[in-house]
Amino acid sequence: MHSTRRSGSLSNLPLRLALAVAGLGALLLAPMRAQGPAFYPVDAVQPGMVAHGTTVFVGDTREPFTAHILGVLKNVIGPGRDLILARLEGGPLAQTGVIAGMSGSPVFIDGKLLGAVSYSLGTFQKEPIAGITPIREMIDAATPARAPLRARVEGGERLPLSPEGLVRAFAPPVSSAALTPAATGTAVDGYVPLLRPIATPLSVAGLSPDAVRYLQSAFPTAAVTPLTGARGAGAQAAAGSARFVGGDAIGVALVDGDFALSAVGTVTHVDGDRVYAFGHPLFNLGPVDMPMTRAWVHTVLPSLLSSTKLATTGATVGTLQQDRFTAIAGTLGPGPRTIPMTVALTSERGIARTFSFRVADDQQFTPLLSFLSVLSVMQAYEREVGGATYSVKGRIEIAGHGGFTLDDTFTGDNAAGFAGSYVVTPLALLARSDLGDAKVDRLDLSITASETPRSYAIERAWIDAARVRPGDRVTVSVGLREYRGGETIRRVPIEIPSHARGSVTLVVADATRVGPFDGRDVRLVGGARSIDQVVRIFDGLRRNHRLYVRLVSTDTGVAINGETLPGLPGSVLGVLEADRAGANALPLRVAPLGAWDTPLDRVVTGSRQVVIPLDAR
Repeated sequence: MHSTRRSGSLSNLPLRLALAVAGLGALLLAPMRAQGPAFYPVDAVQPGMVAHGTTVFVGDTREPFTAHILGVLKNVIGPGRDLILARLEGGPLAQTGVIAGMSGSPVFIDGKLLGAVSYSLGTFQKEPIAGITPIREMIDAATPARAPLRARVEGGERLPLSPEGLVRAFAPPVSSAALTPAATGTAVDGYVPLLRPIATPLSVAGLSPDAVRYLQSAFPTAAVTPLTGARGAGAQAAAGSARFVGGDAIGVALVDGDFALSAVGTVTHVDGDRVYAFGHPLFNLGPVDMPMTRAWVHTVLPSLLSSTKLATTGATVGTLQQDRFTAIAGTLGPGPRTIPMTVALTSERGIARTFSFRVADDQQFTPLLSFLSVLSVMQAYEREVGGATYSVKGRIEIAGHGGFTLDDTFTGDNAAGFAGSYVVTPLALLARSDLGDAKVDRLDLSITASETPRSYAIERAWIDAARVRPGDRVTVSVGLREYRGGETIRRVPIEIPSHARGSVTLVVADATRVGPFDGRDVRLVGGARSIDQVVRIFDGLRRNHRLYVRLVSTDTGVAINGETLPGLPGSVLGVLEADRAGANALPLRVAPLGAWDTPLDRVVTGSRQVVIPLDAR
């Protein structure tokens, strides 16, 4: 009745006044609608309250659940960081407990947003008890900001990186939120020490079993769980809408294309184009630029250890910009820049396939994700057990700096792993924080595979000359034994320097064993001071399929930043060695007199040395 009387009085006003009042009301209400739902204050939360949440259990349909408030835990995961403790019920929760992938599920009291389901109480719990991150802490932590590059390869790493070295160098950091006493095995009375972030499912599609093992070793204690996934029809259907609502499933695409790797969780709050999710970090990387996608939940996998959503992701609908301690946050709209990669595989068994995918452009993840993708190409179509050979050729284009040329061969029981780590070694170098913000434009790769070890073993070396004098041109003959085959002879012409005296040593070796005789160690990371110098360092890497010939004397010297200074006086050598760190000096036990190499059609192994006495002219 009251509403009717008010409408009647309004109808008696002049028409212009009525329109003015209506317009003013619309202006006053517009900001309220743009702000979305009101937030429920944490200080008003009391035990016994009943809250209502929403999440996706199957498909893309949001379903309700109930949260019975148990209390508020102050400063539980950090100073000023509170969690609301609640017992959940509804849907499959009685059978599954708290589900991995629920992270971010919004919880409301009296229609006001309280926060996001984000923490669980350890494993093997009989009841689905969860921690809820207050929405204010999520919004405050996700304020947009930029930061310098994060990842860094230590100067002692040698090139190319081994598969294990690559995983160690670029594995994502473990968020301190995951290192609760429950994760470390510490026993403390009460529930508080057991709280840790709900695991984040990683939807994995197209990666080989060995690549997944490397992925698991990269996340040994982080709150993520690799699961089988694919870009299914359901995910594509879910991607039809570019908008999010609290409770929707959300994905963060790390790799997309013929390979897919995505983290899956739940949207908490949408403010205009701004999206907040998870209620805990993905990896706590800070500012990021990663594709934000829709997601489709196929089913919930119940488990006594940790139930989880099995989900796949759809098309990109925005950009994830913040990965913080209490939330991830991004903006709806165009996706971020990603790095296109193509890998063409040709096998002696007659297989010829080309794979295309895009990798998130991130200093921490790009080398690791690229390695896993390239490794999967080789292992998905070639055998994983037994000897194999991979010849790798390709190009990595760097904006404004040309690029890296890839050309090497790998053989043996772990040839695929070493070939994959070689391909992404330039990406690892560029991730060093003091080399500037280099942008990788694209990677194009061609791999020729054989399931037979293809190698030459150096058996002998000699010079067909009765007398050798300074200034002579001579031919070095090298006897190479094929794997399970006969001997072949390769000849390399060299010239004896006219200033050489006494005797010299001829060294014939593979890429690894020739290092001490090179007068410089091009395999060290630490000498680079610019992106262009990184390109030169990589181009100077010795290749496995090349035969290296070195002529050296026993004169001592030093190499500074890769430049050889042989035959130095003892006083000068002493000063340089005393200040080795500042001068980046590498002492030389031998002085190089000449260097030659020749490409072969397979990997070279072994070394031989020949002492050559010189006749005086």
